[in-house]
Amino acid sequence: MVRDGRVLASRRTEPAHLAGLWEFPGGKVEHGESDEQALRRELREELVVEVAVGGRLGGDLLIGESAVLRVYVCTLVSGEPSLVDHDEHRWLAAGELLDVPWIPVDLPLVETLRALL
Repeated sequence: MVRDGRVLASRRTEPAHLAGLWEFPGGKVEHGESDEQALRRELREELVVEVAVGGRLGGDLLIGESAVLRVYVCTLVSGEPSLVDHDEHRWLAAGELLDVPWIPVDLPLVETLRALL
């Protein structure tokens, strides 16, 4: 989620091996949903916000042996991110992207995102 030249990063609380690391919020696609529908639903549930889903950021990233991460650039339509599944949110500018420790799967996208901001 991007706003005013900054991207939202959220700090995980679980699972234990990822707690304290930062991520781009989102979630899993349920049967019958498009990526965009799932992302809007997940951000509504996780952050209590409404977003407009834009284009993809990078390609597919493998998570484990069977899951794929797809990242989309979103803009905030309404609401302010709430702490539901995370213990902290930060709006990071391009020069601040490496100020937080990212979950390994999101880290390759940080440089791609820097150019976008």
